[in-house]
This record gives sequence, C-alpha cells and structure tokens, in this order.
Amino acid sequence: MKRVAVLGATGSIGRQALDIVAAHPELEACALASGSRPLDALSVEHPAALCQVAGDVTELLERSEPEVVLNAIVGFAGLPATLWALEHGVDLALANKESLVAAGELALAAQRGGGARLLPVDSEHSAAFQCLDGRPPEQVDSLVITASGGPFRDFARESLADVTVAQALAHPTWSMGPKITVDSATLANKGLEVIEAHFLFGLPYARIDVVVHPQSVVHALVRFRDGAALAHVGHPDMRVPISFALTYPDRAGTVVPGLDLTGHELTFEEPDLDTFRMLPLAYEAGEAGGTAPCALNAANEVAVERFLLGRLPFLGIAEVVERVLDAWDPAPVETIDQLVAADARARKVAAAQSVEVTAAKA
Repeated sequence: MKRVAVLGATGSIGRQALDIVAAHPELEACALASGSRPLDALSVEHPAALCQVAGDVTELLERSEPEVVLNAIVGFAGLPATLWALEHGVDLALANKESLVAAGELALAAQRGGGARLLPVDSEHSAAFQCLDGRPPEQVDSLVITASGGPFRDFARESLADVTVAQALAHPTWSMGPKITVDSATLANKGLEVIEAHFLFGLPYARIDVVVHPQSVVHALVRFRDGAALAHVGHPDMRVPISFALTYPDRAGTVVPGLDLTGHELTFEEPDLDTFRMLPLAYEAGEAGGTAPCALNAANEVAVERFLLGRLPFLGIAEVVERVLDAWDPAPVETIDQLVAADARARKVAAAQSVEVTAAKA
C-alpha cells in the first residue's frame, strides 16, 4: 500500500489523482489539502485521509507521513510542500511547476540531500521523462516541448487587444483551472515549462525548443546526438501522467483508450514570439537566472489575477511582466527567505505596473 498525500485536492489535477487512487487498491490517500474549498465530500470518499483547508500544508505532511506527495497547489504557494517532500526523501509527483521555476536550485539541492524521486506530472515533462528514460545528458541533443497554442493561436497581435476573460478561458483542448488556462492563452505556461524542464533534465535553454502542435497528441519529443528522436504520443488526458507519477516505477492501467493514429493529422508550427511575448520573456528570465524566474512567476500571477478580475487587458499581462523584469536585478538564490522576499517585491511592483498599464490603455 502506497500512502499518497494529495495537495490541491479540489482542483482538476487533485480530483483526477483521487480517482486514480480510488481505482488502484495499492494506493491510499493519507492526506488531502485545499486552499479554501471544503473537503467534506472527499473525506467521506477517502476516510483514511487527514484533511486540511488552508494553513501550513507541511504540518499536514508531517502528521500524515506520506510515501508520495502529489503537489497540485496553484502558484508560488506550492513551494513549501515541494521543498518539504524533497528534503524528507519523500517522492514528489509535481504538478506545481511554479515552485520549481521560482526555486529550481534550492529544490535540486533538497533532492540531492533527501534522495527523493522527482516525478513530473505536467503532460509535457512526464512525456520527456519517459522518452529520456534515465539516459545521460551527453546523449541528448535537444528537447522539444509542444504547445496547443491556446484559444488565440491564429490571432494577430492587434486582434488580442479586446479579448474577454471568457474567450481566454475557452481552451480548445484541455480542461484546466482559470490561472493555467490564461497562462496557456498567453504562452506563459509554456515559458514556465521551459524553465521547469531546464531544472528537471539539466539541459541549457538553447537546447529546449517549443513548437505549437494544436492536436496535443505529441506531448514531447527528445532528439538524440545520433540523429534519432523519440516522441511520447497519446490522447490529451491528464490521467495518464498522473497515474504514471503515482504508480511509478510501475505503469498501471487507466481507463484512457489507446491512440489510433489513423485519421489523425498532426501539424507543428513555430510559436509567434512577437504576439505571445510571455514565451521569450521566460527564456530571458531563465537565462538571467537567480531570482529572475521567481520575479517572472510572481509578476505573471499578479497580472493574470488582475486580468481575470477585469482590471487589466489581455496584452497587459506580458507588458506588466516585461516591465518588472526590465527593472529586476537577479541576485543569486541562496535561501528560501530570499525567494519569499523576492516574490513579495515582484508582486508589489507588478501591482503598481498593472495600474499604470491599465490607465495608459484606457
């Protein structure tokens, strides 16, 4: 019996993870956490689990003694759980990309000290993990991460000036929470995934590419030094990478059907970096290193929240983030307290810049 703590249990990833736990007798939910939503119904379905709404999730982890932590908390708030699992040698199924983006060096140091396995849950990183299959970095030429392109894939920049929240949340392929759906629409999500891939797989940014693949059937592709390439192909269904992470090193069965390639047309395009500025900004922040990725993530979280509240135009998201990064001095990351301070400072600057951007476009 593998004891699983599900953090972000009421979100899309958390609920699918609990469905997988319920379907496999070898898995047991030992802890459930949510940021604000009640857990009453889930606690009935998983009576052995300790439950917590809001508060410090590391205390819940200490009490529940999990063997694997599925971290599906949204945003920078997921960082303490990431570090707790890695420091304590507890396998981490990571669906919270922001904590690795903001604290990649600290997370890898914690993993080295604790000896835990870091198992990505993002479909692209899970796919890359499986294609790499433990091969040494020197055998890898480059990694290709695919992007659906979101709801505005074919839009010209001028067409995005007046898009609504409802339009941004109408993702053509995936069903996700509002923050990650907006990130997909701006390509910020793909930028965060590039930084995450850099830390997960030890590849320089110049060897991590992004291509737009609207069908979302090829989730990642790894090119090797001998000219060969391996791709991970399957239906766009998050139950596959979640199950893989929770049952690793086994590959348990799921209800997701196998892919029939007949009748499928697979297309690939270069991303429009002039229209979707969040992707090149993420590369720039990653290359700058230090606290720059933390600032990128914090500014984006603030800008997306303002957009969802109707207080910032869609194109203003990237403009706010760019303003924050332009004024940012990326100091080396040494402690978690330093990151917390950098996150707070970037949020304050982003909030002020959001007001200025909105006023300028009024």
